Amino acid sequence: MKETLGSAEKSHSHQMPLAPVAAELPTPRKVSQKVIVTGLPNSGKSQIFNNLTGEYSIVANYPLSTVCVKQGQFRMGDEQYEVYDTPGLYCLFIHSEDELVVRDLIFQEKPDVLLLCIDANLLKQSLALAADLIELQIPMVIAINAIDETARKGLWIDSATLSQITGVPVVESIAIKGIGTNKLKSAIQKARVGSLSIHYGDIMTRGISTVESLLPEALPYKHKTSMLALLNDPFLDNYLIDNVPEEQLQKIQDTVDEIQDYFKGNLARTINHKRAEWVDSVTEKIIRRQVAFAGRVSETIARMCRSVVFGVPILMGIIVITYFLVVNVADWLSKRLDAILWAPVQEYLNALIPYPFWNEFFIGQYGVLTLGVAGAILTVLPILSVYFILYNILEDVGYIPNLSVLSRRVFDKIGLSGASIMPMVLGFGCKTMATLTAKTLTSPKERYITTFLIAFALPCAPQIGLNMSLLGKVGITAFIITFSVLATIEAVTGLILNKIIKEDDKNCFIQALPAIRMPNLKAVIKKTYYRLFWFLEEALPAFMYAAIAMFTLDKTGLLKASKVFLQPVVERFMGLPTEMVDALILVIARREAAASVIIKMSENGHLNYVQSIVAVVLTTMFVPCMAHIGIIVKQQGWKSTVFMVFTMTITSVIIAGILNKLLLLFF
Repeated sequence: MKETLGSAEKSHSHQMPLAPVAAELPTPRKVSQKVIVTGLPNSGKSQIFNNLTGEYSIVANYPLSTVCVKQGQFRMGDEQYEVYDTPGLYCLFIHSEDELVVRDLIFQEKPDVLLLCIDANLLKQSLALAADLIELQIPMVIAINAIDETARKGLWIDSATLSQITGVPVVESIAIKGIGTNKLKSAIQKARVGSLSIHYGDIMTRGISTVESLLPEALPYKHKTSMLALLNDPFLDNYLIDNVPEEQLQKIQDTVDEIQDYFKGNLARTINHKRAEWVDSVTEKIIRRQVAFAGRVSETIARMCRSVVFGVPILMGIIVITYFLVVNVADWLSKRLDAILWAPVQEYLNALIPYPFWNEFFIGQYGVLTLGVAGAILTVLPILSVYFILYNILEDVGYIPNLSVLSRRVFDKIGLSGASIMPMVLGFGCKTMATLTAKTLTSPKERYITTFLIAFALPCAPQIGLNMSLLGKVGITAFIITFSVLATIEAVTGLILNKIIKEDDKNCFIQALPAIRMPNLKAVIKKTYYRLFWFLEEALPAFMYAAIAMFTLDKTGLLKASKVFLQPVVERFMGLPTEMVDALILVIARREAAASVIIKMSENGHLNYVQSIVAVVLTTMFVPCMAHIGIIVKQQGWKSTVFMVFTMTITSVIIAGILNKLLLLFF
């Protein structure tokens, strides 16, 4: 702070936005109350948001499942409320950009109500955040979530006493089952400004008052802003420069220096110590423990998932079960749908449309209905349905954070700290969202390596499901070979990037491990439905546009010319049929569209054992889809993105060619 407050000409890379955050969000309807849902990561915020608004935001049993702000509304009596679902927040002293998003939203939107979601399993950490938020003097409501889990552990939380201590309404909730939602809506109407019995000492109190008196009258939350200034919050400097007259900045800095000198640099420790005392005092008053209770089976299972001895076999078992269900159940479902739904329609349209051009346009090889609609709904959707059900169960159980701990030793070897593990693991779900979570990494080197590895040889959930289906047609050994090759490529790429990129500082990272939970079948089905709906909403138009583009390229002769031009590389070097050019073009639009074409090629006997492996490895590593490229540009800039895409494209072709030659020696 000392280097920045004196000059208004410093960089504004981390400043609080001058325009309201809502300007970057969809324009809301006219409302009378704004409610911001906040809390620790993975505390049930998104589920409570869903329950209040009827909207749907992805709910998962791991941190970083919410990476951006989402809006919704609900009405209670004559009042309408605008509700914001936000990323996780540990405190108002900001450590990462995703936390900054939440603080910016609070400071700029000036909410009427803060709804703090407390995970009953992490009560002390949540109470520390509660103390921080109460000092904002915004009307608050506290929702204690997952009380059923603490009850099974023999713990009872006295919510009435907590309400008396904090001065705000406290509602007990089991959000995943919708329990407590109506009480929460009523409590929001009765939200009150909280009270906090923490005395930081006379020197600190006078310092806060002095800084507060130097701030403009119109500035919101002056008390908390003064405290953050004294703590040298790294993201506060530019905010003060933009909102405080320049002549006042030096006076603020002098006060900060004076207080810091008095505490000899231990001001933050002093504040945290006082808050910890308050948290311990409150916890002692509101927690009741049973003498006897059932054993914690979930903790034993979690430890087994994290250990090398049991964790690796558990992971292998999950992969094998997923493989056989996708290959057998999904393929059977796809064939039945094709026979029942598409075959009669295709036969009818073939007779209905006598004109060759239009017949080919709708139901030909590159037809809008054949490649577009049928490819998305009949080929891809059944496979994704089975895979997403399994993946959603693993999410809700809480397996993914434990998998990230198990894989930490591998990531350490390629220059990635624990902070990079969760984005990498989340890449197996959605590469685009995983790349968004990589912005939480403070090390530029780690952020670059993580972004590159997510985009390169890491298959996302739809790819994994579709690749399993394709490889299942030629045998499980093909699946083992393919994913072993991809894992080796990721590891080698990480090692190379770790060697060539200049070292920088890494922050200490502690992985939050949620409780292992029994999956809620209704929640799993609902999440699967929404993920499939969002897939169709986004992918179906892309499939149809891709089909029209392929049809146009075919009719103009450009597709044939491309195949002739690329024949030496595709056929001779990579050993693939020239039809593979179709898939490589479609990869740019949607990887699922390319996979559906490759699956059809396999079903028609155009791909042998070796070609199936090479095709999957190539399309997994090839150019990222357009949506993913857009996110990489935001994270890394155009220059780095172009370099990444070019490197991935050339490397994928070279590796596919080498892999083809090696496999032909053995098969």
